Amino acid sequence: MEKVIDGEKLNVPNHVAIILDGNGRWAKKRLMPRNYGHKAGAKTLEKVCDDAKELGIKYLTVYAFSTENWKRSVEEVSGIMNILRDYLADCIKWADEKNMRIRIIGDRTALDADIVEKIEEAERVSKIYDGLNFTIAINYGGRDDIRRGVKKLISDVNSGKINEEISEDLISSYLDTADIPDPDLLIRTSGEERLSNFLIWQLAYTEFYFTDCLWPDFNMNELKKAVRYYNGRDRRYGGVK
Repeated sequence: MEKVIDGEKLNVPNHVAIILDGNGRWAKKRLMPRNYGHKAGAKTLEKVCDDAKELGIKYLTVYAFSTENWKRSVEEVSGIMNILRDYLADCIKWADEKNMRIRIIGDRTALDADIVEKIEEAERVSKIYDGLNFTIAINYGGRDDIRRGVKKLISDVNSGKINEEISEDLISSYLDTADIPDPDLLIRTSGEERLSNFLIWQLAYTEFYFTDCLWPDFNMNELKKAVRYYNGRDRRYGGVK
């Protein structure tokens, strides 16, 4: 979608994915515990949802907690889960205010029952909304997404539910993001330049934008920088333009 941003006509990506990185370092710079940074990061995420909607981004997917994050200290993981509880409760309220549809991707089996209940409630109450499509990856790993999807696919093949050729589209339909278009732009904050097992199937043709900005400091100006970078890319998908 084309939109005039600060007097400049830009093509706004339909789907932006973000790896939220740098909360701990942001807190350390302030001589505060890591969970202080995670709380600040949650507040930033609320504002970035508004910014994305204002720019005309239709889908926003964020990496909140990976399958590898369980290896962090018990104190930090416990703190993140409590922040997540509060954030999901807020999301349920925001859904109506912001006309926002909420989806959660990832393996829910390792999450506490009350968190799963909040996830299901957020998805249920927001299903009717057609504004920003906001997806949160919780206990998510790209390889695990593919593993779980392939496991379901094999089960359906063995039971006779599936008797068609195994195509890329069919595999995609078994992933957590089955009803979500692939990202056009990936943003990773804090200066790191790796995928960290995030959406590894879905990011095959995505443009990558890396910034040194720590996630709690991310704002509309930083999002605009990423969109401008996206507009400078020659997106040919391997073909001839």
